[in-house]
Amino acid sequence: MIEAFDAVLPHGITLSCRAAGERGRPVLLFLHGFPEAAFVWDELLEHFAHPTHGGFRCVAPNLRGFERSSAPPEVAAYRAKPLMQDIDALIEAVSADSPTPGRLAALVAHDWGGALAWGFSARHPQRLARLVILNAPHPLPFQRELAQSPAQQAASAYMNFLARPDAPALLAENDFARLWPFFTAFAAQGTAPAEPAWLDDTMRERYRAVWRQGLQGGCNYYAASPLRPPTPADPGATAVTLPPEAVTVRVPTLVIWGMGDTALPPTLLDGLTDVVPDLRIERLPGCTHWLVHEQPQRVAALIEGFVQTPM
Repeated sequence: MIEAFDAVLPHGITLSCRAAGERGRPVLLFLHGFPEAAFVWDELLEHFAHPTHGGFRCVAPNLRGFERSSAPPEVAAYRAKPLMQDIDALIEAVSADSPTPGRLAALVAHDWGGALAWGFSARHPQRLARLVILNAPHPLPFQRELAQSPAQQAASAYMNFLARPDAPALLAENDFARLWPFFTAFAAQGTAPAEPAWLDDTMRERYRAVWRQGLQGGCNYYAASPLRPPTPADPGATAVTLPPEAVTVRVPTLVIWGMGDTALPPTLLDGLTDVVPDLRIERLPGCTHWLVHEQPQRVAALIEGFVQTPM
């Protein structure tokens, strides 16, 4: 059963959370992306909470700015430092009664959640035993491709739209008409139907319920990030320098990649071993950016095999 609770963090931020599994067990933490919310992890929360799949305490927060979580209005509140503070404080709270207080059994993350997880793991490796990333580029290859690759710049052009001040209002128009195509536009030809089977009426209403609570916070992630395609008015990623030693992740890492993702193509995996020395990559043909919905059982099996392997 999924339970909902609010994590009130010491620095004044509250994150609404979903969870499954017994308290006091090793903790798996799941971070969602845009334009999603914590509910997208429900199937995996229940899977990994079951004793036959590890009996973990599984927690999925709605990130700052999403659903009922605190949503400061200023763009600066969505830069890396405050977002990392949220994750750090949440780990402290949800793992306090676990066998390893202050430390996760694994951090599992997708899209923007993955972007945060890469940075957090580089800065705070002591906070997690393992890292699982689903279709979220490490910042170093992402900066490289955004700065140098016309193909990646074109694929990521939507980021500049989402960073615009009027983006939340435009996205909300006409029953979120500009948001629904996110679930089909990021798919290579032949990898996803025009109307994905998983995006049924019930699922659409779950998204509406989240989006009606506000889109400003989610869009602020794009406005706050310098990793965007360059434009005549904004140098974007070309002005960013990332020292490799500052973004190297030394935690054992599994990357699961839907190969039909056109916004984040597999070229973003090139050179990843240079900054993630303990790395395993699983490529999923026929999957898009939304692999958690498309192949949940396959994703669960890959994560389970990774987190259950002895260190």
